[in-house]
Amino acid sequence: MIILAGTPIGNLGDASARLIEALRTAEVIAAEDTRVTQRLLAALHVENRPRLIPLHDHNERLKAAELVELGRDADLLVLSDAGMPTVSDPGFHLVETAAAAGVQVTVIPGPSAVLAALAVSGLPTDRFTFEGFLPRKHGDRTSTFRELIDERRTMVFFESPNRLAAALTDLGAVFGDDRTVVVCRELTKFYEEVRRGSASELAAWAAEGVKGEICIVVAGAPKRVHSLEDGIRQVQALVAAGERMKDATASVALSTGLGKRELYEGALAAR
Repeated sequence: MIILAGTPIGNLGDASARLIEALRTAEVIAAEDTRVTQRLLAALHVENRPRLIPLHDHNERLKAAELVELGRDADLLVLSDAGMPTVSDPGFHLVETAAAAGVQVTVIPGPSAVLAALAVSGLPTDRFTFEGFLPRKHGDRTSTFRELIDERRTMVFFESPNRLAAALTDLGAVFGDDRTVVVCRELTKFYEEVRRGSASELAAWAAEGVKGEICIVVAGAPKRVHSLEDGIRQVQALVAAGERMKDATASVALSTGLGKRELYEGALAAR
């Protein structure tokens, strides 16, 4: 089978007993960076010397079928440099290929920067969305934030420390400065730091220079209060775009919380 294993994101003490046992017995490991895996084996005092196969963003699509066939007949341990494979790390295409080929995939749960940042943020955790790494360029980053401006769930992003100040500036420009933003730096490591504030406050702090692994956690959009007139206009726009009145009314009622009957009758009267 194929075994996805979560590795420490900083503190080696977070390596689970299952992970250490898997490292001790593994014959083959597909690793994001074989050098990082060798250092992990040494740091955990694992004397086993398995065969290490590179599996990274640049070769995963080419290697996936070969590795899946290897996992059909023997155990294949899959590691990213830190955290859980497939979560903004290699492994997704491998699992996708394995599922299509009927090869079993299992998991050794472990540390996750996404969940760690969410947990310490102090923001709602009942519903959240992980958006991965932010785009490098200002225009693309701004477009991403605009797409998320009405997102009600707590949002988690990864970002480079070198682009953190610019990203926070763009975030504030799009979302406004009344959203709570939390920057989590070097989670589980010696210099762990969690800062909370507005986007502009945190951008000013980040402009002084920041190092380490970064997660940004952002409060979701507040619930908007929609008037009946606004809802009727939305129904009219959907009908003008080709939707049936009944379907348009149901869609707007779901998104706004307004009554379907009032919307339907209002849209008919406004014709």
